[in-house]
Amino acid sequence: MPLPTLDELSATDRAGLSSAWREIINAPPPPRMSQIFMRRVLAFEIQAQQHGGLPKALLKALAKSSDKKPTSANASPTLKPGGRLLREWNGVTHVVDIAEDGFDWNGQSYRSLSIIARTITGTHWSGPRFFGLNKGASK
Repeated sequence: MPLPTLDELSATDRAGLSSAWREIINAPPPPRMSQIFMRRVLAFEIQAQQHGGLPKALLKALAKSSDKKPTSANASPTLKPGGRLLREWNGVTHVVDIAEDGFDWNGQSYRSLSIIARTITGTHWSGPRFFGLNKGASK
């Protein structure tokens, strides 16, 4: 089967995406990967094959940075205003925008991610853990 073009990817069904994934990536696709994400990965790989992939200098820099160990085993990323956190819970994707003075979710402002996590789940959660920002994140 010939590989789909970038234009054809948007109309390709899961079976076609899985077939293209096996051919391009040489492995089966992850079982729960969404079709949207499969299309994005495949589009990148098709373009990389057509245009020669990433520059060697960038690949070298990426390899070098992956060799570095984090400064702390429990280090969490720095949250910057304008950032966005996504979390799926019970089939609903929740989007939290990071603001200067806290977090915006569902049109309201909150001081804490934990309050948002508690509101979403109905139980006590560590907000950073719920949104996958620290070690031991549960998804």
